Amino acid sequence: MRNLLFPVTSLALALAACSQPSQTETAPTGSADNAKAAEAPPPIKPTDVPTRGGDGSPIELAMLTEADVSGAKLKGELACSFADDEGAQPILLAQGDVASEEPSRGIVKVGDSIETVSANGGFDAMAKGTKFYAKGLELRVALTGLAQGEGESPPRPATLTADRADGARRVFAGLWQCGP
Repeated sequence: MRNLLFPVTSLALALAACSQPSQTETAPTGSADNAKAAEAPPPIKPTDVPTRGGDGSPIELAMLTEADVSGAKLKGELACSFADDEGAQPILLAQGDVASEEPSRGIVKVGDSIETVSANGGFDAMAKGTKFYAKGLELRVALTGLAQGEGESPPRPATLTADRADGARRVFAGLWQCGP
């Protein structure tokens, strides 16, 4: 039996010596390659989901105009906004103070009317995504990816889920941006 194991073992060792080196043996150690390996995959942009449930009428959130924003006279050191794309007018804008427990205050345009919203905590609570409350409406911002770009306040992929008091729900896809 010992005579049979020797040729089999020798063959296995010879094949192992001829095989390709593993990726860990051939991976370069340069800092640029390590940085690429450490990067997270790009986020998947969520899609807008139409209204479901409720009385059947759609939940329509419109883009805020400059007049809407200036008329609201929001107070707070820093702001957060939700827009469907970078550079677009927001559909939700809120302001709050840093390191504050005072509620953040904001506005959203439901159809043609401006509604005020508020969220518990100040700016710090908003920056990570939060729930805003309005008359008959709850708006929940959830971050879905890493910051896109550089700078002090790069936008982050997010969803805005609108829950209406009658049970209707709609999910909007876009970007959440917080800062000065």
